Amino acid sequence: MQDLKNTKAPVSTVTLNRNEFDEKTDNIYEAISIASKRAIQINSEIKKELLEKLEEFATYSDSLEEVFENKEQIEVSKFYEKLPKPHALAIQEWLEDKIYYRNTEKDA
Repeated sequence: MQDLKNTKAPVSTVTLNRNEFDEKTDNIYEAISIASKRAIQINSEIKKELLEKLEEFATYSDSLEEVFENKEQIEVSKFYEKLPKPHALAIQEWLEDKIYYRNTEKDA
């Protein structure tokens, strides 16, 4: 998984230049479709990583240590909440030419 903290992807909504976004495909719908599929992949990777980290905190009995573990769990959750959203990461990758794609219909 890429380093999520060092990405240039915005955390909030930004306006993009449509011409810049679809210049690689000359089709806005195709560009959105490619970015969308990458966003789904990124979301899956982030979710898997988060679940693995939260699994470390899984307790199967109640104890006083649970309060401390909950604080750590909250910190992990806050870290992931502050990250750019998967669609923003995918769009940034698209704009930086980091997504490989091909159109099999045009290749034929």
